[in-house]
Amino acid sequence: MLNKNQISENMDKFMKTLFPICRSITGKGVKQTLELINELIPLEIKYTPTGTKVFDWIIPEEWNINDAYVKNSKGEKIIDFSKSNLHLVSYSIPIKTKLSLNELKEHLFTIKEQPDVIPYVTSYYDKNWGFCLPYNQYIQLDDDGLYEVFIDSEFSNGNLIYGEFLIPGRLKEEVLLTCYVCHPSMCNDNLSGIVLLTFLASHLKKFPLKYSYRFLFIPETIGSITWISKNEQNLSNIKFGLVSTCLADSGNMTYKKTRSGDNEIDKITEYVLSSQAKDFKIMDFSPLGSDERQFCSPGIDLPIGSLMRTPYLSFPEYHTSNDNLDFIKIENLFDSLLNYLEVIFIIENNEIFKNLNPKCEPNLGIRGLYPSFGAGNKKTELIKAFSWVLNFSDGKHSLLDIAIKSKIDFKLIKKASEILLEKNLLILD
Repeated sequence: MLNKNQISENMDKFMKTLFPICRSITGKGVKQTLELINELIPLEIKYTPTGTKVFDWIIPEEWNINDAYVKNSKGEKIIDFSKSNLHLVSYSIPIKTKLSLNELKEHLFTIKEQPDVIPYVTSYYDKNWGFCLPYNQYIQLDDDGLYEVFIDSEFSNGNLIYGEFLIPGRLKEEVLLTCYVCHPSMCNDNLSGIVLLTFLASHLKKFPLKYSYRFLFIPETIGSITWISKNEQNLSNIKFGLVSTCLADSGNMTYKKTRSGDNEIDKITEYVLSSQAKDFKIMDFSPLGSDERQFCSPGIDLPIGSLMRTPYLSFPEYHTSNDNLDFIKIENLFDSLLNYLEVIFIIENNEIFKNLNPKCEPNLGIRGLYPSFGAGNKKTELIKAFSWVLNFSDGKHSLLDIAIKSKIDFKLIKKASEILLEKNLLILD
C-alpha cells in the first residue's frame, strides 16, 4: 500500500531540487540530473561521443553554459541568465559584443499573446544565439545607445549521456518506460515525467515481477534515436511501453495510442482510464509529439503509447516560464502515478486460461464456491465473476477481455481466476 502523504512529500521535494538545473540535450545539467536520480534508483549512465552517427543523425558537440546577460547603455542587466535559465536560447554560441536595438531584436524571442512569460527556445543544430524575455519587457526596450551582449558558453567534443535502469523479471520480455531529461526549468513538460518514473521504479524494484522493466531517462529526440540505434537487436523483447510527460497539471488523463492503435498496451491503458469515475481522453497516434515519434517510426514500430494529463501544446504554460512550481499540483502527479501502477498491475496479471471442465457449468457447490441455498438468492459479484471466467477461459480470451465483456472489475476477475485455478477448474494456457 502506498503512503500517499510520504510519497507526495518526497516527490515534491525532488521536483524542487531538479527545477533550478539548466538542462539541455547534452552537458552538465543532464549529468547533474542523472546523478540526482541515481541517488534514488541505481542508474547505469551511458555515453555516446560527439560525432557518432545514429541512423540519420550525428551526436552534436557537448554544450555548457556559464553565464549570459544583456546590459543596456547604463550598464544595467536587463536580461540575466542567472535569474532564469529560460532567458537564454539553448545551445547559444559564445559572444561578446555591443549592438543597436534593431540588431539585438534579431536575436530576441518573446510571445506577444502571453506578454508576461519567458518562452523556451532552442537552437541545437544551427550555430546561433539568442535571448528570451517577456513581451511586456521587450516593448519597453530603449532605442538609446548600444546594448552589451555576453554569452559565456562552451562547445566541446564530449558525450550525449542518458540513464538506464533495468528491473529484471521472470521473463525477458520488457516493459519500456521512458521520459526526457533535456528541458531547463519547466515542471509539467519535463520534470513530471522524471519524478514519476523515478518513484515508480523505486516502488517496483521492491517486488518480484513477471516482466522486466526498463526505465530510460534520455534527452528528447536525439536521445531516443541514440538508444534505439544502440539497442536495435534487442527491440523485439519490448512488449509494452509508455512515454511519460505532462503528468502534474490539473487536466484529466490522456492516452495517446501506439502507431497501430490495437496493441495490448492500448487496450490495457484505455481500460484503466475508462474504469475510473473521471473524464479522460484517448488520442490516435500521430507522428508529432514526444519520443513516441521515434519508438513508433515505421522501421521500429514498437508497442509504445504515451500516458499523460493535458497533452503538450495544449496548455498555455507549455514551453514557457509559467510551467513552474506554482503551475503543477503534486497531488495530480501522485494520481498519475496511481494510473501507471494500475496499468502495470494489469500487465503483470493479464493471463489467458483454459477451462478444465468446459462441458456445461461445473458444480461450484461441491467445491464450496456456491451458497448452500441458491434458489432465489441473488448471486454475489464473485459468483458472477466465476461464471464469466469459466465461460470465456477458452484459450482465446485474456482476463482483461473477460473484464471488459462482463463489466466486472479486473481485480475481481483476477481473484476469481485464482480461486478457480486453486480448485483445479482452470489451467494457465
